Amino acid sequence: MTALTVAERTRYQDEGYVVPSFRLTQTQIARLEDALEKLLERNPDTRPEQLISAHVQAPDGAPNAEGTRGVETFLELAQDADILDLVEGLIGPDIVLWGCAMFCKPPGDGMEVPMHQDGHYWPIRPLATCTVWVAIEDSDQDNGCLRVVPGSHRDHTLHPHTTETGHVALSERIVPGAYDARTAVDVELKAGQMSMHDVYMIHGSNPNVSRRRRSGIALRYMPASSYWDRGHVSPDASELVVKYASRPLWLVRGADTSGRNDFEAGHFA
Repeated sequence: MTALTVAERTRYQDEGYVVPSFRLTQTQIARLEDALEKLLERNPDTRPEQLISAHVQAPDGAPNAEGTRGVETFLELAQDADILDLVEGLIGPDIVLWGCAMFCKPPGDGMEVPMHQDGHYWPIRPLATCTVWVAIEDSDQDNGCLRVVPGSHRDHTLHPHTTETGHVALSERIVPGAYDARTAVDVELKAGQMSMHDVYMIHGSNPNVSRRRRSGIALRYMPASSYWDRGHVSPDASELVVKYASRPLWLVRGADTSGRNDFEAGHFA
């Protein structure tokens, strides 16, 4: 079993994020690089920072319910036993996979992800999620890596957000004064490394103005003691197509202890 160390679990609890020592193999990285190229080829009309449900592949190659022609390799990654072992160490043995999003920032034109809290968007009751952000390519300060505000998760408060338009991957930005921008830190990762962060964590990323692409896949997990509220409407006003009512869920480990999750909606027959 792949497990977080005591120090890694403590850091996650204290700071809201952690970069575990575990890392994907070169073979796994190569498979993800191939899958990314397939994803981009299949979705030429979608901004590469906004490929939602990248793991949901329709059997006939058509777009899934959220408009993305997915690649099954990302679903396989999300069910990887080593990654699930890491997640289990943070949210327990009963795990639901509910999302997978590609954040691929092209060189010189990569969109900003405004500082925000994920829980502002998501229909999870009670709110609880661990996101595993897997670097497919090197992600650093120069090409717009993930930025987090350590400790911003601790009081489990969702702060107000404002809506904006423009060259941004998400349309919601946390209001000024909700955090001290000087406390934000860059989470730099080499290809195959990953970070894990809490649903209340304030985070975002700067635009990519470098000559290098930056790509990572965000795997979303919730404890099966929570349930997915299919009646929720997302506040996001960007061009993202988000259909929470038909979002497929996978019980990837353990049992649905909430007894309320629907694991049939959104799946292809």
